[in-house]
Amino acid sequence: MTVNHRKTRHMNKRNFIATGASLAAVALLAAGCTTTGAGSGDPAAQRQAIDAAADSALSRLYAQAAGSRELVASSRGMLVFPNFVSAGFVVGGASGQGVMRKGGKSTTYHRMTEGSVGFLAGAQSQAVFILFMTDDALKRFEASSGWTAGVDGSVTLLNVGADARVTTLTGQQPIIGFVLTNSGLMASASLNGSRITPLGI
Repeated sequence: MTVNHRKTRHMNKRNFIATGASLAAVALLAAGCTTTGAGSGDPAAQRQAIDAAADSALSRLYAQAAGSRELVASSRGMLVFPNFVSAGFVVGGASGQGVMRKGGKSTTYHRMTEGSVGFLAGAQSQAVFILFMTDDALKRFEASSGWTAGVDGSVTLLNVGADARVTTLTGQQPIIGFVLTNSGLMASASLNGSRITPLGI
């Protein structure tokens, strides 16, 4: 056997070992990713996380918006999106997961998306609350497979200076809402164009 032939066999053996080690590492990594994905995709865990975040967001709303607790209590149903996050000031494309509450109990879970900069421009994260004040407004929402604010229903948003108008709006507007940031309620906002669809969990 020539020297060159022995070198070639030695190099092939090294390459085979290296390739085998690489494949093993990839297999282990894939297994780890699969395990992680299964845990994070557990529907019960997702529902629990959304509910906990919704409870926290509601506590903040009650503390910062006088009259909001009474409005929630008188609503037929309420959507809470505790972490509605914007993708960026220019790009927009905000989204968030939330829950429908009736009588203080969670019933269904939803996703809200906003395809343009819209009311989220310049903001990082908001909690969005949509209150259905009439049975008809709630039934229309529940009968749809996808509901768009401003198209399927008009949402009247209340702001920091709206406390004096809360009682009047309660009986006059079928759907009202709040947009809460870390600094308080947004004074000027619009939910028009935001689409809400079932989350499927």
